[in-house]
Amino acid sequence: MILSMTGFAVAHRELGRVSLHMELRSVNSRFLDLVFRLGDDVRQAEPALRELLSARLSRGKVECRLALQKNDTAEAGDLSLNAGLLGQLDAAQTALLERFPTAAPLSVAELLRWPGVLSDDSLGFDELMPVITEMAEAALGEFIASRRREGDKLAGVIGERVTAMRALVQTVAPRMPELVQAYQAKLRERLREAVESLDEDRVRHEVALFAQRVDVDEELDRLRTHLDEVERILAKGGIAGKRLDFLMQELNREANTLASKSAGTDVTAVAMELKVLIEQMREQVQNIE
Repeated sequence: MILSMTGFAVAHRELGRVSLHMELRSVNSRFLDLVFRLGDDVRQAEPALRELLSARLSRGKVECRLALQKNDTAEAGDLSLNAGLLGQLDAAQTALLERFPTAAPLSVAELLRWPGVLSDDSLGFDELMPVITEMAEAALGEFIASRRREGDKLAGVIGERVTAMRALVQTVAPRMPELVQAYQAKLRERLREAVESLDEDRVRHEVALFAQRVDVDEELDRLRTHLDEVERILAKGGIAGKRLDFLMQELNREANTLASKSAGTDVTAVAMELKVLIEQMREQVQNIE
């Protein structure tokens, strides 16, 4: 299936007094650009999350948010003091006061706010990591599913444009003999007005040169070939954004050549309509992984 680079997924896990909340979202990017916004309590999970996302995604600017939140409705657990840390703080404070006698000692409030002085029964990171891994895999599955749904829509839009381009290409080929005959009649009239005797060999020579100059069979064949390849890639699915982007460039090149060789306003109109359809496809291709 074709995958879009736009996606979103959420995962949430309740763990008693705390809960984990994860969000994955992405937008277009030429390469895979991972951005992590993790809370301090779960920042250690970044390497594992980066490895997990890199293994499943190839393009897009992907933002991963993960936060550990305390539940206000949960019952409070037992608090205990970290005796070892308090002893270290006491020794450090004694040494500092001996050197700076006028310094104010630490207050009780400052001690309680000191990181690690109060411990509770909250889960440690080692206990959280398996939960984080499980919810990340679930969120990634939904994230890829959302990209697939968006990719299906993009493939449908591109397919409609391909069908429209095929119809336009089919209108050009039958017009070429008519254009050459019209040019021959116009050239014969001009020469008749310019000279008394009409040189049929000169007319045939000029017509042959004109026919070569406006021959677009090669361009039409290449347009059909490129359209075939677009449809093949859409049907095959997978990582296709860069290949489709290259084909858009090639289609645009052939449409430009068709316009430059145009010998009639109707062919010029077809070439311009082709360019409009190609640009519409290019905009959709930018969203494909």
